[in-house]
Amino acid sequence: MRYLLLFLTLSLLSCGSGNGTRATIQTNRGDIEVLLYKDTPRHTDNFIRLAEEGFYNGTLFHRVVPGFMVQGGDPDSKGAPAGMPLGRGGPGYELEPEIGAPHLKGALAAARTPNPQKLSSGSQFYIVTGELFTDQQLDNVERIKNIKYSDAQREAYRTVGGRPDLDQDYTVFGEVTAGMDIVEGIAEVDTDPANRPLEDVVIENVIIR
Repeated sequence: MRYLLLFLTLSLLSCGSGNGTRATIQTNRGDIEVLLYKDTPRHTDNFIRLAEEGFYNGTLFHRVVPGFMVQGGDPDSKGAPAGMPLGRGGPGYELEPEIGAPHLKGALAAARTPNPQKLSSGSQFYIVTGELFTDQQLDNVERIKNIKYSDAQREAYRTVGGRPDLDQDYTVFGEVTAGMDIVEGIAEVDTDPANRPLEDVVIENVIIR
């Protein structure tokens, strides 16, 4: 029931989830079901193409930060030995941003390196685990980012959680619809100083449905 509420909250508050494409991220810790938004066609179409090419097969969730997110999709992570720096790999291109949807818990978003255009990584993505935010904290985010949350968005950040501090800076192009318990389990694994899990969390396959 808790994950159904999460899905419904995301769907009501996100940009154009509608009848988007569904995908299953199969990992060695369990499956994560996601809905890819039709209102972010560059990111959605790119994710679908890479998945169908098998690009993600064997990559790792290489960066895990509790209360924040789990990140994967770096091709350099395939078979990477312990201690190898990760997070800079990609398919050789970046994507123009399609910023809009909020970073509520379960949001699927495109990672990026710092750049003024807010260009997204061509392959790396993260799933928000996040934390609960108070009205005062949301007021601070609004002031710093010069944005305004609706009452519904505020309620979602207070009761479901997320990372509003990422809003308007990264592209959210989907949401978790099932398997958030798998994501939360990944978020709690032991990590090294670079936030890489000590035991590899492997993306075995991404199936587009």
